[in-house]
Amino acid sequence: MSLDTDSPPGRPTDRFNNWLRHDLPASFVVFLVALPLSLGIAVASDAPIAAGLIAAVVGGVVVGLLGGSPLQVSGPAAGLTVVVAETISKFGWKTACFITVAAGALQILFGLSRIARAALAIAPVVVHAMLAGIGITIALQQLHVLLGGSSHSTAFQNIVQLPGELTSLHGNDLLIGSVVIAVMLGWKYMPGKLRVLPGPLVAVVAGTLLSLVVPGTVERIVLSGSLFDAIGLPEIPSGGWGAVALAVLTIALIASVESLLSAVAVDKMHTGPRTNFDKELMAQGAANMTSGLLGGLPVTGVIVRSATNVQAGARTRASAFLHGIWILVFSVALVAVVQQIPKSALAGLLIVVGIQLVKTAHIKLAHRTGDLLVYVVTVLGVVFLNLLEGVLVGLVLAFALLLWRVVKVVIVAGPVEGADNWLISVDGTCTFLALPKLSKELVKVPAGADVLIEMSVDFLDHAAYEAIHDWARQHETTGGRVDFVELGTVPMADAVTGPPVRGHARNLLDDVLRPWRKGEDGNPVTAGVAEYHRRHAHVVRPHLDELRDGQNPHSLFLTCADSRIVPNVITNTGPGDLFTVRNVGNLVPPQGRDSSIEAALSFALDELQVDHVVVCGHSSCGAMNALLADPPSGPGLGAWLRNAAPSLDRFRRGHPVAFAAARAGFGVPDQLAMVNVAVQLETLSAHPVVRRAIHERGVALSGLFFDIGTARVLEVRPDGIAEIDDADLSAELAAAMS
Repeated sequence: MSLDTDSPPGRPTDRFNNWLRHDLPASFVVFLVALPLSLGIAVASDAPIAAGLIAAVVGGVVVGLLGGSPLQVSGPAAGLTVVVAETISKFGWKTACFITVAAGALQILFGLSRIARAALAIAPVVVHAMLAGIGITIALQQLHVLLGGSSHSTAFQNIVQLPGELTSLHGNDLLIGSVVIAVMLGWKYMPGKLRVLPGPLVAVVAGTLLSLVVPGTVERIVLSGSLFDAIGLPEIPSGGWGAVALAVLTIALIASVESLLSAVAVDKMHTGPRTNFDKELMAQGAANMTSGLLGGLPVTGVIVRSATNVQAGARTRASAFLHGIWILVFSVALVAVVQQIPKSALAGLLIVVGIQLVKTAHIKLAHRTGDLLVYVVTVLGVVFLNLLEGVLVGLVLAFALLLWRVVKVVIVAGPVEGADNWLISVDGTCTFLALPKLSKELVKVPAGADVLIEMSVDFLDHAAYEAIHDWARQHETTGGRVDFVELGTVPMADAVTGPPVRGHARNLLDDVLRPWRKGEDGNPVTAGVAEYHRRHAHVVRPHLDELRDGQNPHSLFLTCADSRIVPNVITNTGPGDLFTVRNVGNLVPPQGRDSSIEAALSFALDELQVDHVVVCGHSSCGAMNALLADPPSGPGLGAWLRNAAPSLDRFRRGHPVAFAAARAGFGVPDQLAMVNVAVQLETLSAHPVVRRAIHERGVALSGLFFDIGTARVLEVRPDGIAEIDDADLSAELAAAMS
């Protein structure tokens, strides 16, 4: 498969130059980071040293050729060290390789079944805690190696045996490991030119050089022959297939989730092509099958190497592929160099890597989002049980917390301050689970009291509905009155017409904006008023109460009488914001010809002191169509539309707004409607009341056009039309409307 799949289009020469300038240098940087990490992960997994190098080569070459993530780099990962060490301890190294092969095959099936994204449904707090638990486990294991001893099988044993290890520590190992830790932690504070070199490589080299000059013996890495000598076929288990299957599923799931989460993180680091998750998962599976067959560790996408790859300037998967080649060349040609590395140096490296998996940002995020308990329990489970059990415990707790949040309902009953009535508010998901709490609050209401029940629910089942209405009927028999106000997204009546469903804000908006339907008495307005009292009056009452003694609108809004225009909706304004005048065609007759327009202008500008005057036309305007009919039909319509004759004349003579509207794809009636807005603005600017307000108070005039079909509002200017989304225009309108 070609390596330029994800590269930008261009000539082959351009792509080659891209590789030469960006991918080749980046591959060297990633190789220098990956080499010590691969060796350290092999040590932490209790696997042969060569197994880490084999996995690094396979991860780079196979995933680099087949992967779906442009810049992700794969190889042995710290996230699998605990489960791999347990697998090797339980089944032996050869069988562990077979399990890696089977896990890879399972990953390929995951990719073929296109469920890759489903792995991302795991709660992020559980994944963060899993990595933190792995990091703590690694650090506890390698702390013993740093002190000159050997790690134990469980985290509990590593903690219990630590005091004894401290009494018999090896000074050379502690010194070398401490130097590596110091270099790793302090490397980010070095001058920029030095930081071009990868910190892990510098730390391991420093530790190795130190080990060559300190007196005494130091335990070093043992590599038997070249990398090719370490290649060996896996061994099929002779029994215990249930345990084997569980190990296969565990490795496949963890490797898949870690790879996919890493790919998501890498996608956020660059602006190139996005990851094909199914393709990436199949490539990871192919790499694991190959690595297992050759005697290597399991492979995943690794965020440390991938982030390094992006920061080093890589552009395509060629960088990941080449980094695998460099590891192969080094492992074959420079075996003697690898064998000079002391184990304590890799222990120091792994301790830092483990500590860095515990991120304070993740802990703070878990605390802010109320998931800290899930985080702590998952970490403890991973550390003191095992990785799979810890993750399962975390997922169960996360699901329980989610369920509690989803079904949570707040019910409060109490007397209204300064009044004789009671208010009962029900907010959240109201189901049969809320009946005990509901009963506890309802019993507080004294007999004969007037009660307002405020329903702000997004889910209501029949049991809760029945309990509330049974109580209401019973309470009314005591002489009390019960009124309902529905503020939520679920109408109470729906609880008895079918299975309960969760309400959506879109449905609530539809209830507000859609045309009214006729009520039982045949009067749609009466039905609408009843619905308003039931669902919305309670919401707007506090705002209207502030306006009871007067109004202070910021704008005079002149628009058409067309029923499809809702001024407050298209301007995102509320009661008291717009002084609205409507007539057929949004016209401003010459001064003295229409007393209603004269009165509106004088009252809005002189009495209310509005700062803005807006004329708004719209598409499919009946007045404009009638004007084009020449002469317009209908009694009274012809006389009124004579006020629009200047607009028709300017349109026919070629107004610049008409040209702009035509270029934007609008038909003739809509072009005329936009020209009409521009002409009405000219008429307004010449009106004495408006002209005086402009000169004395800086009152602004603007024109709008509402395209009904697209629900889009455009600005009409003297020389054309413009999108309201323009940054400069948005700022201007925001200032005008504030």
